[in-house]
Amino acid sequence: MQRALKQHGRYPYSAITARRDYRWPGRKRLAVYLGFNIEHFDFGAGLGAALGPKRPEPDVLNYAWRDYGNRVGVWRCLQLFDELKLPAAAIINTALYDYAPEIIEACVKRGDELVGHGHTNSERQSDLSESDEKKLLEECKRRIEKQSKQNISGWLSPWISESPVTPDLLAETGYRYTLNWCHDDQPVKFATRSGKPLWSIPYPQELNDIPMIVARQMDGRDFADMIVDNFDEMLRQSREQPLAMGIALHPYLVGQPYRLRHLRRALKHLAGARKHACWTTPGRICEFAENLG
Repeated sequence: MQRALKQHGRYPYSAITARRDYRWPGRKRLAVYLGFNIEHFDFGAGLGAALGPKRPEPDVLNYAWRDYGNRVGVWRCLQLFDELKLPAAAIINTALYDYAPEIIEACVKRGDELVGHGHTNSERQSDLSESDEKKLLEECKRRIEKQSKQNISGWLSPWISESPVTPDLLAETGYRYTLNWCHDDQPVKFATRSGKPLWSIPYPQELNDIPMIVARQMDGRDFADMIVDNFDEMLRQSREQPLAMGIALHPYLVGQPYRLRHLRRALKHLAGARKHACWTTPGRICEFAENLG
């Protein structure tokens, strides 16, 4: 007798070809957002994308390479977003308030949405007890709201690392959406133990510079081509149903000059199609999904 597979219970199966139809604001069929991950790491603690083979700690090569993103890359990327008049979702570790608060201030000044991303990417959320995980969610939310005066609604776990109760805790601590799941091209409502709603907003693991550039060793030119191809194909697909497309970026990767040059080319292509696509943030996508019900 064949056994039934274990299920997560968060959402039922639904074919994208058999759902309700709607349009994004401006009667657009494709919503696009930039997920701009700005992270900070413990020195000498390991964890983090690596430019070269991991070394005994302190791993100066890999730590310093990531720190380039906060010292240089983030500013080059923000200049590019300003140049093209593109909004972004700044997905932030709260450790940045201690290390480089001017980065978060610059994002707030631009009008970017802030999204919780743990205290540091040197920790995995799945390693925490339920009480400690709840404390992390509460403290990150409280600190962002206090220091940046934004009532944040979204969360991306460091390392996309969840415990079995992460969606439940997110809903219970006042978050309205998660970026952890890459299972769809539309917002999906999750079931939670409290009955409070939690939306899953599409966040890419393919259109994401870490798995593409670090894991698959794709160069900047190819990653830019991938952004353009993904956008053009989703624009075509959106004739049939409304779609949401995220682009996941990290400044220590795409902020390197030779990669930034190709990112500029790709984003110019997307920005030039504003009459066909809605440039937005995951928070606004969540609000729209909530209003649709």
